[in-house]
This record gives sequence, C-alpha cells and structure tokens, in this order.
Amino acid sequence: MSAALQVTAFGLALLSTLFLLLATCTDCWMVNADDSLEVSHKCRGLWRECVTNMQDGVRTCDQYDSILADHPVKIVVTRTLMITADLLAGLALATLVLGLDCITFLKEDPCVKLKMCYGAGIILGAGSILGLIGSVWYAVDVYVERAMLVSHNIFLGVHYDFGWSCWLGMAGSTGCFVASVLLTCCLY
Repeated sequence: MSAALQVTAFGLALLSTLFLLLATCTDCWMVNADDSLEVSHKCRGLWRECVTNMQDGVRTCDQYDSILADHPVKIVVTRTLMITADLLAGLALATLVLGLDCITFLKEDPCVKLKMCYGAGIILGAGSILGLIGSVWYAVDVYVERAMLVSHNIFLGVHYDFGWSCWLGMAGSTGCFVASVLLTCCLY
C-alpha cells in the first residue's frame, strides 16, 4: 500500500509540477477580447503581451521592457511566487524520487526513505501554497481591474477573463497540494 501511495503521489506531483512550470512560462494569464467586432484577442502574461488577429491568425508579441523595470505589483508578486513554487516543487520531486521504495537508493534504511518522502511532502505543500497564492493573487487583480472599469462606466466592449495560464497555475498548485497531503498525512 505504501509503495502504491508513493507512486501515485509522485505521478500527481510530477504532472502538477509540469503544470506549474508551464503556467509560469506561458503568456496567457489575462485575456481581454473585443466583444463588439471580434478583431483581436489579447493575452497578457508574466513576461510579455501577445495579440492575435482573429481574421488571419497572425500573432505578435511584445516583450516587457526588462525584468528589473517597474512593473505592476500583480506581475512582480506573481512572478516571484510562481518561480519560488516551481523551485520548491522541483526540489520536492528530486527528494521524493530518492525516497521512493522502488528506488534502490538507501534501500537498507527504510526509515530514512520514509522521512525523505515526508520531507518532500512538506516542501511540496509549501510550494503549492505559494503557487496558489500567486495564481489567485493575479486572478483577483484581474477581477478588480474589470470591476473598476465597469463601476466607472469605462466599458469599451473589452472584457477581461482569466487566461488558461492562470487556470493551469491553479490546477498545478492544487495537484501539488493533494500530492503533499498524500505524502504527509496518508503515508504513515
């Protein structure tokens, strides 16, 4: 039972970590599309902003000035939290691989291997919380930005939605959290 639980947690952690990495690297955290004419589709991300022409499918992307330049708080905080979550999830995966029962590393000391799995679960839990905070922070800020435009009657046919990168970040963080719970609570 323990080995099956470890492998299940590892598979979920691996998939969720890939989701987190993909969410951090992609550029569709916030979508604003022109409802009235449906001429273009704009995705804003953590690293650049891309506009896709709906008629011919041509996509152009503008890089943000510099990593060190002044950016909105939501971008800086989300970048920081997502990169930290990625690093913690990667460290947890490396620790978990060494702690799996099916790996011959430290085979003669199962107590140490169990502690490594437990430690990987704690690290994965910390990374998942940071990733979830970053994703939700960005989503709430998108919602507030949209609400501010509507409340000031500055609605020009543009609507803001959460992009697939934001949803991917939330899904990856949630998956890492579930894997963390499996490793810390259910393994013993």
